[in-house]
Amino acid sequence: MTDLNTTVTWVDARDRRPDDGAPVAAAITGRYPPPDDSGSGESFWLVRPMVYTTRHIAEDGTRHLDCFVDSDGVVRLPYGGGTEETVTHWAALPPLPGGTGHAVLGDGVEEALRGAWGVRPAT
Repeated sequence: MTDLNTTVTWVDARDRRPDDGAPVAAAITGRYPPPDDSGSGESFWLVRPMVYTTRHIAEDGTRHLDCFVDSDGVVRLPYGGGTEETVTHWAALPPLPGGTGHAVLGDGVEEALRGAWGVRPAT
């Protein structure tokens, strides 16, 4: 089986940004809305997969610069930015198991999966 161990290096989003278009793990902080009008909600800090981009145009036409975008199109700015949820740290995603890339498309998928699982092709 392919060795699945990896090391993650977290980078402070206030200090440095990923390359444009890079898939990253983003540590996000914010506050959940309160369940009613009785308080200010609960603070959170969590990790989400995102893509960093130097320019992004949202579905509503809003233009964002130097931002992190998740798969739902939610835009988050680096810590200190103007979004309710901000990215404090980011880390480069490791490559797919047994490979060097972050994506395999089409005909190459089955072969890549067999390689990652250590399964020999049927003869």
